[in-house]
Amino acid sequence: MNNQKNKLAHILLVEDNEGDVLLTMEAFEECKLKIELSVARNGKEALDFVFKKGAFKDVKTPDLILLDINMPIFNGHEVLQQIKADSKLKKIPVIMLTTSSNQMDINKAYENYCNSYVQKPLNMVEFLDAILKIEQFWLQLTSLAK
Repeated sequence: MNNQKNKLAHILLVEDNEGDVLLTMEAFEECKLKIELSVARNGKEALDFVFKKGAFKDVKTPDLILLDINMPIFNGHEVLQQIKADSKLKKIPVIMLTTSSNQMDINKAYENYCNSYVQKPLNMVEFLDAILKIEQFWLQLTSLAK
């Protein structure tokens, strides 16, 4: 069985929409696995978190990052580029979780080595289902690098 089942998974959610933060938290409460969820509400906060700067110097490195594209300060593409350019961080799976269905956004995300691109469903039930599927695939089925 997968090594993730024996430990608490740490997920970094990078999202500026408070409603989506709450929905994501609610969805993860429904998951089979217990997770630790950290939230960064803009691109600068996300980069400070993963690079352990300032108030985030003692945080645990996330096992998985859920990254929105449209955010203040640095957008998701800029955050993704910096994460994937770093030798220690590039192994962390980054799932672009965004409302954008723009093919240019999708292409750019994959060009910058996102691991998956998921368009946020607008329906609450479908959104919760999408989060559960992400959890099932990335934390139950997949073995993550350490």
